[in-house]
Amino acid sequence: MTAPGYPAHARYFRIRVGPVSLRTERRSVVVAGCLVVALLALGTVGLLVGDYRIAPVDILRALAGTATDPLGSYFVADIRLPRVVAALTVGAALGMSGGIFQRLSGNPLGSPDVIGFTTGSATGALVVIVLLGGTPLAVAGGAFAGGAVTAALVYTLAYRGGLTSYRLVLVGLGVAAVLAALNSLLVVRADLDSAQDAAHWLAGSLNALPWGGVLFAAAAVAALAPCAAALSRPLGMLALGDDIATGLGVRVQWVRLALLLVGVALVATATALAGPIAFIALAAPQIAARLSRSSGVGLGLAALTGALLVLGSDLIAQRLYAPTQLPVGVVSGALGGLYLIGLLVREWRKIG
Repeated sequence: MTAPGYPAHARYFRIRVGPVSLRTERRSVVVAGCLVVALLALGTVGLLVGDYRIAPVDILRALAGTATDPLGSYFVADIRLPRVVAALTVGAALGMSGGIFQRLSGNPLGSPDVIGFTTGSATGALVVIVLLGGTPLAVAGGAFAGGAVTAALVYTLAYRGGLTSYRLVLVGLGVAAVLAALNSLLVVRADLDSAQDAAHWLAGSLNALPWGGVLFAAAAVAALAPCAAALSRPLGMLALGDDIATGLGVRVQWVRLALLLVGVALVATATALAGPIAFIALAAPQIAARLSRSSGVGLGLAALTGALLVLGSDLIAQRLYAPTQLPVGVVSGALGGLYLIGLLVREWRKIG
């Protein structure tokens, strides 16, 4: 079955590796290629742009470890490159998690930042930062625990004789509001140093991230991505309804639980590294679906789109009021807010 907008004779790419066969639409491959090119271009700009001017050839030397300018090499290898890698990692994680939860809920508003999972991850991380003063690994664990507890709470409260997408969104919004108030209380009650760290982290920032934290998050996302890819087919079947999915051989409850854990882990990883960056998980899957003209949410395209959105937002945040650097969450929140308004208007028109 072809997606709306495709002719019936649309061609597919088929890749076979042993017993595994992958079929994908030509347009999706083209869109993915364009997104990769755009990411390479923006990543290059991210390495070039800054108050300290560095020539492109010096960037190549710094990346190759043969730089003749020690200061330039430091800026490239220890300041700008970790920031670019962090933006790609966070964006990909948020894009995939948004695609998972939007498909599970059957609602474009069912993204983790709207229904409270991101806020819950932030609460768990804040408890560690403010009350325990833990290591980055402990912060990541707190973010996962907070996201998992929030997800369980939202699904439990929204499930009454069945799960409807609008009930899930409404319950999630309520839980997110309560958790946001709790986050504010944690910051207010903290000592001055912890409060400053927490407030900076809550804004969603990629400033001065250490290589250790970036590499840990990148490794976590790289490990979770194959899990999400393996679950993408049963995820598409779940969109047909539980009865049909069961008839097709899907173990519905186990698959839904696995998707929930993978989605929460992706959100927690991104949140632990950079703080709660708003609206990327909401917008990336829908933009990817429109670019590919697909009726479903492709997790790979959602990951690439999310990475592009975060990287682009961070470049804007760096240069909009240079030399003052804004948190990337400020830019993504402003752009995402406009997108959310448009999405709500479209949904209201459908209902009306």
